[in-house]
Amino acid sequence: MREKIVSPRGLILAGVILVVLAFWPALATRYYTYLVALILVTGLLASSLNMVLGFGGMYQFNHAVFYGAGAYAAALLTVRGGLNPWWGYLLGPLVAAALSLVMGIICVRLSKLYFGMLQISLGSLVWAIVFRWYSFTGGDDGMHGVPVPGLIGSIDGAYWFTLIVTVVSLAVMYLIVNSPFGRVFQGIRDNPERAEAVGVNVMRHQLIGLVIAGFFGGVAGTLFVTVEGSVFPDMMFWTLSLEILIMCLLGGWFTFLGPMLGAAIIVILRTVVGIYTDYWTLVLGIILMLLIFFLPDGVLGYFTALFGRKRAGGEES
Repeated sequence: MREKIVSPRGLILAGVILVVLAFWPALATRYYTYLVALILVTGLLASSLNMVLGFGGMYQFNHAVFYGAGAYAAALLTVRGGLNPWWGYLLGPLVAAALSLVMGIICVRLSKLYFGMLQISLGSLVWAIVFRWYSFTGGDDGMHGVPVPGLIGSIDGAYWFTLIVTVVSLAVMYLIVNSPFGRVFQGIRDNPERAEAVGVNVMRHQLIGLVIAGFFGGVAGTLFVTVEGSVFPDMMFWTLSLEILIMCLLGGWFTFLGPMLGAAIIVILRTVVGIYTDYWTLVLGIILMLLIFFLPDGVLGYFTALFGRKRAGGEES
């Protein structure tokens, strides 16, 4: 299963979806255009986490911090710093990557549970600062009405900007995953002791992986600002990190496009469930239990394995 990064069928399916997305604003209402833009942002966020989870084997439980860091950096540079919003979009991901580097240096020497627990602790510290610093970050009220460039000021403009940045970001991540660095990174995931024995600097590769994931998490955060025009502390809270993790598991964390699918399912479910009840976390818990018992490789992972078995059966017959 792990070698299935993306299949030819997956590429064809992605191409068809891309064509539909290209014409989506002309086919849908403003609300559904907004909803798909939100799915793209969330999908990019889940894919960035999967860079270290699915391809690096690192259980990171504070990924939402980098999402919030990118969003807050873009908003603060524009509102407090007086910079053009485009500068905020450029610098926001770099701030998230720098934060990921600092946290990575502190945590990368640990492994598994201890790595995850320290990540949660550091993430909670950042969240608490943002939550309480009313004079600078707006505190628990967040910041609303963040200026957006006129070119992407409408929902259609924000959608197109989000679509283009998401596609480019996914293409870059795909190239990274299939680069020599990406193959070594996956080798570390499968057997870190063997990788170290053949001369690979495991911690350096893991640190680079964390910075890349933090950068693209920050890109997703800046896109959220263009779509919503606001930022708030819950973007950094550890429960959102858990939700992102479930998106990766639901779609298929050993597949490249699985996290995008998982994000689409979660965003749509949350929207529908929110109409009838406030107990979204209860539904999320049920989804997690069903995943563990029935779809441990996720939806896309399940169908990839199913088609693989059918093809193997056909060749043998």
